[in-house]
Amino acid sequence: MKKTANYLLLTVALLFSTVIMAQSTITGTLVEQGIDMPLPGANVLEKGTTNGVVTDFDGNFTLKTKSDSGEIVITYVGYTSKTIPFSGSASLGRVMLAPSQVGLETVQIIASVAVDRKTPVAVSTIKSADIELKLGTQEFPEILKSTPGIYTTKTGGGYGDAKTRIRGFQSENVAVMINGIPVNDMENGAVYWSNWAGLGDVTSTMQVQRGLGASKVAVPSIGGTINVITKTTDVEEGGSVFTSIANDGYEKYGLTYSTGVNDKGFAATVSAAQTSGNGYVDGTEFTGVSYFINLSKEINDFHKISFTAFGSKQRHGQRQNRQLISTFENSERGRKFNADWGYKNGQVTHQEDNFYNKPQMSLNHYWTLSDKTSVSTVAYASFGSGGGGGTAGDNKFGFDNTGYSDYRDGLYGTIDFDKIVDENIANGANGSTTALRASRNDHNWYGLLSTLKTDLSDDLVLLTGLDYRNYKGIHFSEVTDLLGGQFLLEDDDVVNNPNQALKVGDKRSYYNDGLVGWLGVFGQLEYDVNENFNTFLSAAISNTSYKRVDYFGYLDSDSLQETDRYNFLGFSTKGGANYRLDNNHNVFMNIGYFEKAADFDAVFQEFDNEHINENAENQKIFSFELGYGFRSDKLTANVNLYRTTWKDRTETASFQQPDGTNAFANILGVNAIHQGVEVDFIYKATDKLNVTGMMSLGDWRWDNNVTDVQILDEDQNLISTVDLFIEDLHVGDAAQTTLALGLNYKLTPDTRVVLDYNYFGDLYADYDPSDRGEPGDDAWKLPDYGLFDAVVSHGFKFGPFDATLTGRINNVFDTEYVTDAFDGTADTALVYFGTGRTFSIGAKLKF
Repeated sequence: MKKTANYLLLTVALLFSTVIMAQSTITGTLVEQGIDMPLPGANVLEKGTTNGVVTDFDGNFTLKTKSDSGEIVITYVGYTSKTIPFSGSASLGRVMLAPSQVGLETVQIIASVAVDRKTPVAVSTIKSADIELKLGTQEFPEILKSTPGIYTTKTGGGYGDAKTRIRGFQSENVAVMINGIPVNDMENGAVYWSNWAGLGDVTSTMQVQRGLGASKVAVPSIGGTINVITKTTDVEEGGSVFTSIANDGYEKYGLTYSTGVNDKGFAATVSAAQTSGNGYVDGTEFTGVSYFINLSKEINDFHKISFTAFGSKQRHGQRQNRQLISTFENSERGRKFNADWGYKNGQVTHQEDNFYNKPQMSLNHYWTLSDKTSVSTVAYASFGSGGGGGTAGDNKFGFDNTGYSDYRDGLYGTIDFDKIVDENIANGANGSTTALRASRNDHNWYGLLSTLKTDLSDDLVLLTGLDYRNYKGIHFSEVTDLLGGQFLLEDDDVVNNPNQALKVGDKRSYYNDGLVGWLGVFGQLEYDVNENFNTFLSAAISNTSYKRVDYFGYLDSDSLQETDRYNFLGFSTKGGANYRLDNNHNVFMNIGYFEKAADFDAVFQEFDNEHINENAENQKIFSFELGYGFRSDKLTANVNLYRTTWKDRTETASFQQPDGTNAFANILGVNAIHQGVEVDFIYKATDKLNVTGMMSLGDWRWDNNVTDVQILDEDQNLISTVDLFIEDLHVGDAAQTTLALGLNYKLTPDTRVVLDYNYFGDLYADYDPSDRGEPGDDAWKLPDYGLFDAVVSHGFKFGPFDATLTGRINNVFDTEYVTDAFDGTADTALVYFGTGRTFSIGAKLKF
């Protein structure tokens, strides 16, 4: 009996040791091919078993296998899967996954995508899955509202009329790039999101780099950079159809199809969608058709090319004119009230509207010269056509403080266009006294952006390149509706062909071209001492040239019709370092200085060819930032401290020299300081529940008064004295305190419930510092407000297809709030109210 027991113990021991010996430990680090960005949350599975792990925030994984040999399968959404054989324990080192979209790595190099825990900038990245889940009927940049330092509103509430500010800087000082291509207006720096309606359908990644950012090209990133990376072409064949319905007659439907990569390395993706609705705000009816195409070809191991074209043809009614709070309160329509529309012959007619089509096309070429050197080049072009509506002749569209007007249907009523039509008809041979017009802003824009990347050593990488842009803005006003009259006769300052009897389609009032040239070079050194310490130093210099041609203000024979070209030099230099203290903690810092050349309107301030500020001063920006990051299996968190000094904001005074010539004085010393702290986190409370949050506390103020500035002519005669009393006044137009808290709960493997709360406080009315010529109070502080949003998404099988149903409610509790205001007090400021409760239901079928 004792011998039998000993044999039994020996057998068990041998079996146990065999099992132990059969197990292996596989380790590795998962990164994206081409840019070495860690891929957290990827699945690493022992093939044929349920044994698996997920990668941590640095892309690291450790898998204890059940067998001594076999295969592991690595999968990650948006990337091609990879199968790796193993035999015994092994360290796989850096495992690279290729994006499931052909050519995406090329775009990311051009676009300067920041890498977590490596690039020393404050960054937030939103993937396409989150955009698809939360966007609904919101404007595309509203998806960023839970991001630190961001304040986004719908302004008047029209389709595509959103406006975004970062760290208190308006869109003119926020760089927006699509696939690395700058899209800020070349003349004034503004961003018109209505030009990109439908962009959310084709976005792969949206990354916000706050502060100076990682962009190598010279862009106006005082507040930050919004980097939108569109989809390219999927590796595998497939597609989807989708549709949505929502409040106020909203309807959307569209499709996407990808051919996949064939044996010859060619692939294509097309996407299109149509959107229409009445708008939450009265008189903001809209319709839009968005389109996207990408063609990719891998010529050989050294050359890849990709062609992309996308855009959106849209038209929408606008609420252009802000109103007093009392006007909204007295109107039966409340916060939906819009004074800028009415009816003509029973049809909705807009006093203010917007229509535009701006297709953007780009050709990317990725050239691998060697294992260490590559060149990424994109040639692009866009052709914008459209503008915004308004009135010509007598303005009959206002109303008094009781809401009464002879040309409105009741108090605070809609515009009675029929009455204006009757008057114009009765006016007969004298023509229309009132008509509708459009202010056209067409343009032709061409550019070339090329980046050479070379490994100087194992630790040192050089990136250098060229940035060329050529822009022609075509500006004119045209008659769009004579409102019953035979013609419109205007006695204005048109020198060429004055006092014409204008018909629909005729140009009026002004007609000029704005020509902008841009040539820049840039360089960046990246030094990775080891995996834990990364640094970079970059510099860029650019020349911006402006020229103006005025066809109406001057005769064809007048040499003043066309100005000279005026050149302005801008430059930037910045650097930073990131240090990983250990697997959980990292710290970074960055510092930079750049000078932003004056924009077109700062040079041609009087909108003519005689009052030219040819010595317009550069704006000067100095920025410094410190950051801390924490990563663990449960928690990821970031803390950022920043301070940006904005000096010599454009401020001028015009005067006349003794000889009668016009001149400008550039007033220096108009400075502002933007500083604050930002915190954001993601906490994996359980396998099913993620908690997200952020806090942004800003302190944005004008730094100093500018007093007793004497304007002297060339004979030193005193012309005037300038005083600006702005010291310690808050910068307006953006909430300086924002908070967010979100819950993302997975009810089942295919069902999610998302709740988000956003709070906005310390929001001051916008104002022009140039108007503060006397000491006065701070800007009006708007009431704080908070909004709840909710999303439910459910995935299921529909025959052989994967289907998803998503329901969204924005502003769940129908909170009333003011988002934008311009100067004054609570009683006198002109404001926009925000959107009340809205909903949408969407369905998507993948094939």
